[in-house]
Amino acid sequence: MEPATLKPANRRLRDYTPTALATEPASGGADIFLEFLAETLWPALAARQPVQVDLRGIAGHSLGSLLVLHALFQRMPFFSRFLASAPSLWWNDRALLCQAGRLQRSGRPLPARLFLGVGENDTPSMTGDLEMLESQLAAQPFPQLEVISRRFPGRDHYDVLPECFAEGLRCFTRDRRWGNGAKQNGPHGITRPQMARTNPETRRYRRS
Repeated sequence: MEPATLKPANRRLRDYTPTALATEPASGGADIFLEFLAETLWPALAARQPVQVDLRGIAGHSLGSLLVLHALFQRMPFFSRFLASAPSLWWNDRALLCQAGRLQRSGRPLPARLFLGVGENDTPSMTGDLEMLESQLAAQPFPQLEVISRRFPGRDHYDVLPECFAEGLRCFTRDRRWGNGAKQNGPHGITRPQMARTNPETRRYRRS
């Protein structure tokens, strides 16, 4: 008898979701997927290409960004660069915010960089949930976590991805974009370094 073969399929609800929903029986497999990325895929890449151990990055959009943030809010994150475009924080009654809160209360440092982005024309739910995450991170910053959050004018949930990924990758590869400067109060208590050519819709904050 021929062994069964798995056909390619879209398994976002299985692989990108940290928690399971009763209405989505296949959901909640994010930890298994992250284990595959860290223990199988990354070693395979490192065996073929030169990689920097301290510069491991993960990026996603929508549900993929939910996975990105789940990968960040761990006691010992495998990655050090996180790019989250229009994250689906609504999943399971915003369980990701509770996950981040538990880690915040532990006082553990997160030596990482996080880029958050969303289109200004995305739904009120998506932009509002991101505001909630920003407020939570600003109210109790993680030691050693550097965060930049960006709004993209004229973009919605579907066409923001190219600009968000491009801007996030530029920030990760140009350290000067993350430099410290004279600070002023921003929305929700977030501080903004005053830097040359900084987009007024860009929000930055850090606790060392």
